[in-house]
Amino acid sequence: MIMGGCSAVRLGYNNAPDLTYWWLDSYLDFDTPQTLRVRADLQTWQDWHRKEELPQYAELLKGLQPLVNQTVSAEQVCSIYTTIETRLLVATGRILPTAAAVAPLLQPSQLVHLERTWEKRNQEWREDWLDGTPAERASDRLKKFVERAESFYGRLSDGQAERMRALLEASPLEANTLYRERLRRQQDTLQTLQALRSGNATEAQAQVELQALLNRSVHSPQAALRQYQDRMRQHTCQLLATLHNSATPAQRTKLSQVLQGYENDARALSAAR
Repeated sequence: MIMGGCSAVRLGYNNAPDLTYWWLDSYLDFDTPQTLRVRADLQTWQDWHRKEELPQYAELLKGLQPLVNQTVSAEQVCSIYTTIETRLLVATGRILPTAAAVAPLLQPSQLVHLERTWEKRNQEWREDWLDGTPAERASDRLKKFVERAESFYGRLSDGQAERMRALLEASPLEANTLYRERLRRQQDTLQTLQALRSGNATEAQAQVELQALLNRSVHSPQAALRQYQDRMRQHTCQLLATLHNSATPAQRTKLSQVLQGYENDARALSAAR
């Protein structure tokens, strides 16, 4: 939802099956039978999503618009986040049968390709989140946050940007903790895929294992990590509530227009079937 312009949203959504396929293929290097299955199922998934999910997104966006001119709490922001997260998990779960059909057929070379791609992506992640001085990382983080915020509210004042800087500096963010969890999820995924392949799992068995993997990815089995995620979520919700409550009338008008535009996109895309 950070994309700019209605046409960009609609173009991106309409091309989502192809874009998603190429993204998945960059990790797993599908062979021809796998390609045919994945491409067909992604189109089926989008047809379902267009019909069932987009109307719910439109209603969510409509429901947010009365809040534009109100003072909001961190609890309200977190409630919105939870609603969005629930919809994303429903959508992800819908593609599990495809993953269950393909996973046991992955070849050792494809899993090696997956590991190598992760290594490259991990290096990029470290460059973004771990390399450089603390001051450089803080500056980059503020720049990215302001860019995202301005896509909804328009230009932030120097005072707003300074307030966001102070709140970001007070964040409980622990990049090393995030990186360790990233590696844990990757190792968990690799072990699950290897077990499905070597164990000759049926599609039903594979779906059970992949659902469990998804659950572990969303809710870490490590209690300390779950507590950290809760702290981060609470801080982020407070950050966003503070930003919204500082918005000027002009910024709130901009936000209203953006939300209305996304609602219109969702309704138009849902109807185009």
